[in-house]
Amino acid sequence: MDDFNETQELYEHFRIEVDPGQKLLRIDKFLFNRLEQASRSRIQNAASAGNILVNELPVKSNYKVKPGDIITIVLAYPPRELEIIPQDIPLNIMFEDDDVIVLLKEPGMTVHPGHGNLTGTLVNALSFHFKHLPDTSEGGFRPGLVHRIDKDTSGIMVVAKNDLALNKLARQFFDHTVERKYQALVWGVPEKEGTITGNIGRNIRDRTKMDVMDDENMGKRAVTHYKVLRDLGYISLVECTLETGRTHQIRVHFKHIGHPLFNDQTYGGNQVLRGTTFSKYKQFVQNCFSILPRQALHAKSLAFSHPASGRWMAFDSDLPQDMQTVIQKWERYQSGRDYDK
Repeated sequence: MDDFNETQELYEHFRIEVDPGQKLLRIDKFLFNRLEQASRSRIQNAASAGNILVNELPVKSNYKVKPGDIITIVLAYPPRELEIIPQDIPLNIMFEDDDVIVLLKEPGMTVHPGHGNLTGTLVNALSFHFKHLPDTSEGGFRPGLVHRIDKDTSGIMVVAKNDLALNKLARQFFDHTVERKYQALVWGVPEKEGTITGNIGRNIRDRTKMDVMDDENMGKRAVTHYKVLRDLGYISLVECTLETGRTHQIRVHFKHIGHPLFNDQTYGGNQVLRGTTFSKYKQFVQNCFSILPRQALHAKSLAFSHPASGRWMAFDSDLPQDMQTVIQKWERYQSGRDYDK
């Protein structure tokens, strides 16, 4: 047996090699017996979405498992144990139909409730918005998250409105067929374009932070492609394309190459890292920090195949006002005009 479990974004991936002595058994029963926290309905939903492969071919729930079969399965993430309290919180909706909702998340909003943070999240808002939907999932309907954005990062997200859409989107994120572009302000000016690689895992001294691992056998593979869009002197605007989707990936990778995100408190970007020692310059930077009281990161565009129709859907957004204002201030600074205008 070869069991492999990896969590990328908000889904799980398993690989199982069936034992030589295994008797013929329906694959949904086989996986229900083998996988923890995987109900029959979760497994059957995955099969309906084409997310269960045997020897690299998709199978239905009634497929009979045979000795030596190689099974791979992508499961949409299980529901959290926390009770979701619906709240009437405004949502910036870009698109919605019976299967998906695409929205623009504001900076400062947490995506999912956690212990000590049960209200005011995107999921609370979505639960209220979806209250008319039938309870299609175990324990009642839950917003179908397949990816998330950090609390202080703004930008575009897609959320599934039913289990089949959830599983089909999970597969796209797993297969890296979803296209995402982020824009960020970083300290300094990196090479015009490049690729940052380095496995990402938990910082051994501070579990709230992520780090690039020195040991290539630790952490999870992470690849970020980037190009510099605007050279603003001591900071720059970069566009990032993610090949993988690890926690804090862009923030950790740019810190790793010596260009932390502007005003990223967690990864050291909330200090004056480039520029002059003049007190007026330092005050100018502090003013920018006040305008942009978060890491300067925005999930600008998202494209995916619609889980029901298969139609390619692409969405783009403007940079949020706080990032635009800071860029304008640095442009004025570069041109030698007054810092405070």
